[in-house]
Amino acid sequence: MPATGRLLPTQQADGHTQMALDAWLLKRCNGPALRFYRWDGPWLSLGRHQRQWPEHWNELARRGRLSLVRRPSGGRAVLHAGGLTYALIWPDAPRRRQEAYRQACQWLVDGFKGLGLPLHFGSDPAGAEASNCFASATVADLVDGSGVKRVGSAQLWQNGRLLQHGEILLDPPADLWSEVFGEAAPAVAPTQISRLDLDQQLRQSMIQSWPDFCWHMQPLNTKEVQELDDELASWSEL
Repeated sequence: MPATGRLLPTQQADGHTQMALDAWLLKRCNGPALRFYRWDGPWLSLGRHQRQWPEHWNELARRGRLSLVRRPSGGRAVLHAGGLTYALIWPDAPRRRQEAYRQACQWLVDGFKGLGLPLHFGSDPAGAEASNCFASATVADLVDGSGVKRVGSAQLWQNGRLLQHGEILLDPPADLWSEVFGEAAPAVAPTQISRLDLDQQLRQSMIQSWPDFCWHMQPLNTKEVQELDDELASWSEL
């Protein structure tokens, strides 16, 4: 019998709930799990080890222009607005991390190729100095033919288990992006990329790209919702 992979329904919620759920899945899932989600309002997620950021981000939060949340994964700040986020949990990822990153992204490459948007892996060195995740593209990121970083990824390794976060850039808000990062927003995704059905299309790509797993849609049950509530208590502060 093939191993089981878990798919979760696409969810829209605040940043604390989204991050708590991903952290909980990393600890609890026995096999790979994939979920897509959107955010209630614009959020700026800060990497696990990102301890310094521009003071004007705090001011934007005080003015209600965006909200701030800490990610369990590493990397730099990501603006979540007008895009689609995914979380992949992989308990038995390859020990060679570059190979793990490539395998963790290949289903996205395949999926976007089928949608008419070829993507390739970035080549910038990891750890480049930038407050903005989308300012550089490493081997864990995906870039389109125009040089736009279309998918930015961040990882957390925990006892051999991989959590990969990815932000799929679709319609970045020009004004807010400029306010946050002081630069022009990247180009919007091509019109052939469906904003409504992209999660379903990429979910199907995962099923096809990882055929060794029997994938099932499995929402959280009552017990898991209670455990998530307990996890959420630790994601209320930066």
